[in-house]
Amino acid sequence: MDRAAPQDWYRTTRKSDDITLIDEPFITPFYRCNMWHVRGRDRDMLVDSGMGVVSLREWVPLVTERALTAVASHTHFDHIGCHHEFEHRAVHHAEAEILADPTRASTLADPYVADEIFERLPPQPYRSETYAVRGARATRLLDDGDVIDLGDRHFEVIHTPGHSPGGIALWEAATATLIAGDIVYDGPLIEDTYHSNAEDYHRSMLRLYDLPVRVVHGGHFPSYDGARHREIIRAWLDARG
Repeated sequence: MDRAAPQDWYRTTRKSDDITLIDEPFITPFYRCNMWHVRGRDRDMLVDSGMGVVSLREWVPLVTERALTAVASHTHFDHIGCHHEFEHRAVHHAEAEILADPTRASTLADPYVADEIFERLPPQPYRSETYAVRGARATRLLDDGDVIDLGDRHFEVIHTPGHSPGGIALWEAATATLIAGDIVYDGPLIEDTYHSNAEDYHRSMLRLYDLPVRVVHGGHFPSYDGARHREIIRAWLDARG
């Protein structure tokens, strides 16, 4: 399989409300994490940081322009690979230990990371057999109801366990924007990881259903509107009785 050049590894797409999608186009869609950069008056926020196979700070200047808090929606390999590159790192306390001391098993790199998840391999010296996430101790531990303050923008932390115990979504009431992580997105949802919990997942989906969302930016696949948000959750709930 061909290898991509580092300058081609990332792609940025400007969305509304001063939010920019950063993704890794040579990873197949199912495994391709959406990284969300949010511009604030006093500082910026980055929700998730991809696989970490190419430096985000080196190749995406957007993330170095301002003081920035790197938030982990959860600690699976495809979401925290570049967190070590940022001075300010936030994660829910239930997964702080994984962020600080990740293993291939705890981040799900084992069993999912293989050459087959790529359409083009990362640059040398990447090898799927030895891929691992670098540890990055959190500088802030998050809990339900906490607020990430960017000066003129405020994102409420919603604890959404189910996919993983420390999963979070971020809710900006002023713009009715939900950055949802992996608890809900417009694609196949994962409910069977080693630390998933069906009862928690159900409670999280019920809680998110009633949010008056205008737009949802999920951890994978394209963003969608409030009607689609309720449709996805309603179908999920109906399928489980």
